Order: sequence, then structure tokens, then C-alpha cells
Amino acid sequence: MTKTYILVVEDDHDILQLLRYNLQTAGFDVATAQDGYEALESVKQRQPDLMLLDLMIPGLDGFEVCKELKRNGTFKHIPVIMLTARGEEVDRIVGLELGADDYVVKPFSPRELILRIRAVLRRSTQEEPESLLWQREGFQVDFEAHKVLIDSVDVALTATEFKLLAELIKGRGKVLTRDHLLDTVWGYQFEGYARTVDTHVRRLRQKLEGYSRWVETVRGVGYRFRG
Repeated sequence: MTKTYILVVEDDHDILQLLRYNLQTAGFDVATAQDGYEALESVKQRQPDLMLLDLMIPGLDGFEVCKELKRNGTFKHIPVIMLTARGEEVDRIVGLELGADDYVVKPFSPRELILRIRAVLRRSTQEEPESLLWQREGFQVDFEAHKVLIDSVDVALTATEFKLLAELIKGRGKVLTRDHLLDTVWGYQFEGYARTVDTHVRRLRQKLEGYSRWVETVRGVGYRFRG
């Protein structure tokens, strides 16, 4: 059985070795890069199943690396988890806005990191069993192909954004709390991460354009899909 291949991009040698050891112990195939240019070259040589990306790296920083991946049709679907020593909320939000699937703030628990990696990988491969196709007006979701069409135009969603939309559609008409969405979409609940849901909802709404009104905010509770 082929191991899941993870590319770790981190310039701190000690942290890099810690990550490599814990990921290999967890059964992953691991490659490393220590600057942004090396990371992009490594992706071209062998496309990873997931990238762990530190923000503060030499050459191209993590933000720029993520931008390059997400604007490339071949690599835009690679899940990205950002690693950052920065605790500022704005840095985490910028990373998520660029298309990162999750973020982990240093110092981190290796156990929590492995949990998050497995959750992101599940989202990137999971199919929706409820129905193969859902359509209203010019809005179409193909759960089997993981595709969203708006007026016959393909909308590029990350694996996390697609899973979030699918969960909202599945529970349409109901109010889904942030904790519920963290649990079902991200696969975990950790204190202080509810803002992750808000950031992804905002990014999803931008991509849904005129249909963004179908994703309603229920103040102080969560979100409801009314399509």
C-alpha cells in the first residue's frame, strides 16, 4: 500500500527533524524543503498529498508559496496546512484566505498536528454519500466529482471549502453551529478555532458570487443554507 506523501517546508532544522520523525512514525512518506523556491521545485518533481508550510521561510515566504500553488491548475488542489510562530489572528486569516486548509501555531503538539493532517486528508478524498447531484437555479453541485458550477462555469473550491458547502447543503434549512461545523468538516474541536469557520464561510461566499445570499449568518450561533 502506497504511503501518503507529505512535503514539509520549514527552515528551522530542529523543528524540521521533529516533524520528519513524528510524521514518519505516524506512517507517512516525508520529504522536506527549507525555502520557498525549493518547495515549489519539489512539488514539480513529485506532487505531495499534503503540504506542511511554514510562513517565515527564506526566498518566497509561505504566503507566496501558497499563492503560487493555488493559482496553478495542476497544483491548486494540494491541501496546505500552514505552520506559524505568529499568534496574530490576521496572519492566520490571511493564510486561510489564500486557500490554506488549516493552520497550526507554534509551539504545537505533534499529536494535534497528526490529527489535523488526517482530518484534512479525509476531506480531500471523501465523497458525499447523500446524493450525487444537487441543483437549484443556475447553481449545481456534483458531489461525486467534487465540482461546483455557477451558470455552467466551474468554481474552484478547496477540499475544505467543498466539504463545508456540502455540509451546509446537507443540513439546509437548519442552523449549524460553528462547533458542529468544526467537528464535521474539520474533524476536531479546539478552543479558539471557531474563527476558522468564519474565515472559510467568507471565502466560500466570495466564490459563490450572487448565490452567496443562500449562506445566512445566524448571529451568535452559526450558519444556515437557504438555497
